[in-house]
Amino acid sequence: MITAIVHIDTDPAQIPEIAAAVAEVPGVTEVYSVTGEVDLIAMVRVREHEQLADVIADHISKVDGVLRTQTYIAFRAYSSRDLDQAFDLGLEG
Repeated sequence: MITAIVHIDTDPAQIPEIAAAVAEVPGVTEVYSVTGEVDLIAMVRVREHEQLADVIADHISKVDGVLRTQTYIAFRAYSSRDLDQAFDLGLEG
């Protein structure tokens, strides 16, 4: 499974409508309205790299009101359990 984190700049007057439209795109698992330099962050999960172009370039980027996207592809996922193990010093309390 390939995970991409997509930062989305939008028309500020349409954020809720754009978020709802992006959430309907197949391959998009979550959409967050966030603070900071971007308006929305979408999580995209697909089986093959080629599908990223379909989801991001052919669908998300073409949603009315989307001005720009920037995509980050995840190399490795860390769960809280993985992080607990990584930082465990082996000390018994």
